[in-house]
Amino acid sequence: MKIQHKNTQIKFTSKGKSNPLILLHGFLETEEIWRDYQELLSKNRQVITIDLLGHGETGNISQVHSMESMADAVIEVLDHLKIEKASFAGHSMGGYVIMEILKKYPEKISKIGLINSTPAEDTPEKKENRDRVANLVAKNKSAFVSMAISNLLTAENNKKFKPEIEILKNEAQKMSSESIIAATLGMKNRLDSTEAFEQFEGDKFIVVGKQDPVLDVENTIKLGKKTSAKIIEFPDGHLSFIENRDLLLQFLQSKI
Repeated sequence: MKIQHKNTQIKFTSKGKSNPLILLHGFLETEEIWRDYQELLSKNRQVITIDLLGHGETGNISQVHSMESMADAVIEVLDHLKIEKASFAGHSMGGYVIMEILKKYPEKISKIGLINSTPAEDTPEKKENRDRVANLVAKNKSAFVSMAISNLLTAENNKKFKPEIEILKNEAQKMSSESIIAATLGMKNRLDSTEAFEQFEGDKFIVVGKQDPVLDVENTIKLGKKTSAKIIEFPDGHLSFIENRDLLLQFLQSKI
């Protein structure tokens, strides 16, 4: 389904009834990463997946897609579906969007699952890297997309999950340079959400991959303990929805 939002349309899929769960994808991904999960989980509850701004079949609304603007788009879908409160799980950038929903629409959230994600803002080094990414995308989008996705998991898992990674890359290549840059700058500009996450009184979880090459695993675990979040450790990299599918499904079924 699609609904109008500002100067574009938001693509989303809703299946099942009651106890709604919102699944949000990460950077360079689409709602399709959740398709198998949605099919299985929607047998027992309502599961909503959404193409975030500039991703999949959802278009751009500006040159920079702040995490707040992505959060507003998600809430637009919830309002359309008349969902007053839901559990949220987000992969990587999807987790950043959940943090903005928590700050702006706290009444909407009952549980939070951050998957290969963090409530912390980018470090100064990471912010500089985001700027480099924006410049690289402007020069050679195709090369960046292929490299960026391969860098999310170990060399061994790149081979093991080659068909799944190729699908991810092919979908990401469909994104415009403008969309990729808009999301990159939105992530760079986001503010720290640690305090809001710490104050959240509902169930909250951080899923980490022990071999995640892009997230500081040690610091993320420390942050989880500081904010009284439950830490769930998986054995592999940044793409838990591919690398540790069964473990992630079990987590979503039993915890969120």
